[in-house]
Amino acid sequence: MTNTLLFKNAVVIDGTSAEARPGHFVLVEGNTIRAVSATPIASPSASVIDLKGRTLMPGLIDCHVHVVATMANLARNAAMPTSFTALKSVAVMDAMLKRGFTSVRDASGADYGLKLAVEEGLFRAPRLFIAGKSLSQTGGHGDLRGRFDDREFCLCHARIGLLSRVADGVDAVRKAVREELKAGADFIKIMASGGVASPTDPIDWLGYSRDEVLAIVEETDKSKTYVAAHAYTAEAIGRAVELGVRTIEHGNLVDASTAALMAKKGAYVVPTLVTYDALANEGAALGLPPESVAKIENVRGAGLRSLEIFQQAGVKMAFGTDLLGEMHRHQSTEFAIRARVLPAHEIIASATTIAAEVLRMEGKLGVVAPGALADLLVVDGNPLTDISVLTGQGERIAAILKDGVFVKNTLA
Repeated sequence: MTNTLLFKNAVVIDGTSAEARPGHFVLVEGNTIRAVSATPIASPSASVIDLKGRTLMPGLIDCHVHVVATMANLARNAAMPTSFTALKSVAVMDAMLKRGFTSVRDASGADYGLKLAVEEGLFRAPRLFIAGKSLSQTGGHGDLRGRFDDREFCLCHARIGLLSRVADGVDAVRKAVREELKAGADFIKIMASGGVASPTDPIDWLGYSRDEVLAIVEETDKSKTYVAAHAYTAEAIGRAVELGVRTIEHGNLVDASTAALMAKKGAYVVPTLVTYDALANEGAALGLPPESVAKIENVRGAGLRSLEIFQQAGVKMAFGTDLLGEMHRHQSTEFAIRARVLPAHEIIASATTIAAEVLRMEGKLGVVAPGALADLLVVDGNPLTDISVLTGQGERIAAILKDGVFVKNTLA
C-alpha cells in the first residue's frame, strides 16, 4: 500500500523564488510529491502532519563531495583496504543525510558498488551521483605519487580510496573515459589545473593538452553526459570552458572576463570555500602533507571575491564543499561562508534548484512541486531570514524525508 502524507500549515521555501509561501498544503504519495496548494487538499487516506508554520523545503544537494576521502592525507587514504574505506564512508554519508543533504555528487572516488548499495537501502545515505575516478595527467592534481616516486601508475590493485587515475595522451584518455562510464560513472571529472592536496603541481599549472580535453569532451558528448573540471585560475577555467567543459569545480582565481565567458557558454561553477578554511585550521594536524598546506592560502583568500565575480557575471553557482576526513563535519558551514557576500535565497538556490540542474534532475530534485521526488526537510526557522538554521549537524532540521520515507522525524 502506498504511503500517503499530507503536510498542512507549511511555509514552503525552495530555490524557485526569493519569497516564502506560507499556509501551504503538500501531498506526498509514495516517493513523489503529488500536489502543492495554498488551499486545503482532500486526501482521506493521508496521514496529516500539521507543520504549524515550520519551513518545508527540498532536501539539500551538495555537488562536490568525496565520500570515500576518509583521511586528509589522500595518498594514505588510497593505500587503505577497500573494505575499511567503504565502511568508513557509510558513516560519512549517514552524517551528510542527517545534515539535510538528501543528494550528493561525488566528485571522484565513490564507485558503482557504493551507489548500488545506497539504492538498495543497505544503509542510510543521500542519493549518490558519481564521477568514478577522476582523470589526471602525470604529475597533475590526481597524481599522488610524489616527486621521488617513479613507480608506474597502475589501476591493477587500486583500492576505493584512490580518488583519481592517471592517463596521458588522446587514446589513453578516451579509453579512461570509456572505462569509467562502463563502470557506472554519471559524469567525468578531469584535473584542468594544479591543486592543493597533491604534491607536485603548482596551482597555476594547466592540466591536459587541448587535444586531450577535446577527446574527453567528445566521449562524454557521445555518451550523453558531461565533463566537470577541477580548475582554479582564470586561464585554466577559460581554457576548459572553451573546450566544452560543463562545470568548473572551485574556480577561486576567476576574473571578470572569464566569468563572462562562462555565462555566455552556460557553464556552471561549484565553489567549495569551506574546505580551505578547514584545511588551513585543521589540515596539518589531520595529516595533510606540508607541501599541500603551503598551497592553501594561494586560493583561500580569493574565495569570497570569486563568488562576487560569478554573481555579477550571471554564472550559475551550485553548492559544494570538497571536505576530507574528519573535516566532513564542517559541510554546512559553507552556507555561513557564502552568506558573507550572497543573499540567502541565492545560497538556497545553489543547494536546490541549481544543484538539481547540475545533476540533470530538474523538476525531480531541488523543488517542492508536483512530480518531484519527495526529498523534503522540515526546518525550525526561516532560512531566508536566518541561513544559520541550515548549519551545524542538522540540529534545527526537525524532519528529513528521502524518497518519501522519514529518515528523521522529531515532529511529534
